[in-house]
Amino acid sequence: MRYLDRLQPFALFVLRVVLGVILIAHGYPKVFGGGFQHHMEFVGKIGLPHWMAYFSTGAEFFGGLGILIGLFTRCFSIAVLIEMLVIVFKVELHHGLKGGYELPVALGTMAFVLIFFGAGPISLDAVRGGGGGVKRSSVYS
Repeated sequence: MRYLDRLQPFALFVLRVVLGVILIAHGYPKVFGGGFQHHMEFVGKIGLPHWMAYFSTGAEFFGGLGILIGLFTRCFSIAVLIEMLVIVFKVELHHGLKGGYELPVALGTMAFVLIFFGAGPISLDAVRGGGGGVKRSSVYS
C-alpha cells in the first residue's frame, strides 16, 4: 500500500477543491446575492455582534476561494475552522448530528487537516514557497 503515499498530493488537492467549492457555494449568495443583510441579522439573533457576519462571509467566500486555489491555505483554514465551531455550538448543536451539525463538523475537520498538512504541492502556496505541502522525512521514505 506504500504506492498510495505517492497520491497524497492529489488527495490534498481533492480535499481543497471539495472544501473550497462548498464554502464558495455558501458564501456566494451572501456576497453577490443580496443575502448579506439577512445573514447579518441572523448573526445578531444568535447572540454575536453583527459585524461578525463580515468575518463569516469572508471565511466562506474568500476563504473558499483561497483554499480552492491553495493560497494562504493554512490561514484561511483557521478562519473556516473557527466559523464551523461557532456554527456547531451556536446554531446546530440542538438539532443533533443528522440534519444538524454533521456538515459543519465535516467541513471543520477538512479545514483542521489543511491547517496541519498545508495545501500540498499542487497549490499556489507551494509555488510561492509558503509551506504548501507536507515534506517527507526519512521516517516515511
